[in-house]
This record gives sequence, structure tokens and C-alpha cells, in this order.
Amino acid sequence: MKAFSKSWKSSVRPAKQKKYLAKAPLHIRHKLMAAHLIKELRLKYKKRSFPVRKGDKVKITHGKFKSVIGEIEKIDLRRYRVFVKGAEIKKKEGAPKIFRGIHPSKLQIISLNLDDKERIKALERK
Repeated sequence: MKAFSKSWKSSVRPAKQKKYLAKAPLHIRHKLMAAHLIKELRLKYKKRSFPVRKGDKVKITHGKFKSVIGEIEKIDLRRYRVFVKGAEIKKKEGAPKIFRGIHPSKLQIISLNLDDKERIKALERK
């Protein structure tokens, strides 16, 4: 198995794009899990997007759960999905509700979880 190429820029071929995402290491996957910031946060931190984290409050902008506002419960780096409180699917016959995985590009961050000092430094960097 070949190592992941950090020098790879882009390709028009969908197969190469899928391969890049499939073989990406965790530090790259974390950066790919970024969502847009709302206008106030964008002006405050001078950034358009920022990687999501458990505890962030987000608004869903596309799909079945459009305009739902909730807190991030779980993040799946393997499948590039975020699970938001309020975006749940009701199962039949009394089974518990399950979270619907949403891609971070379909989210907008309303408020950030600033418990971590390193995350605050990353926001103010640049």
C-alpha cells in the first residue's frame, strides 16, 4: 500500500478524488471536517470556515433537516459525518431514534465550543 501523498493537489478524475479522501490520515481528515461560520463569527475571527468539534452549535443548511439548529453530539472521521442533536430519524415499532449523519459542508457554525485553549489559539492565528 502506497503512503498518502501530501504533495497531491487535485484531479478532475472522481476516482482519484475518492482515493485521496479514503486514504487521508487523521490530521488531514480533521481539516476536511470544516464548516462555514456565521457572519458575526466570520467578522470576529477573520475566517470563513473552521473544523467542527463536539459541543459546537450548528445550523443545518441543506437536506431533510434544513434550518434545524442543534449541538454536535458525535463526529465520525472515517465516514466524514457529523451527528447533530435534532437531526434524528424515528424508527418504526418503538425503536429508539437514531442520529442522521450530515456532511460538515452542509452545516453552518453558530457558536463554537471554546473549552480548549489550543482551539482559541487556532482561531486567533493568522
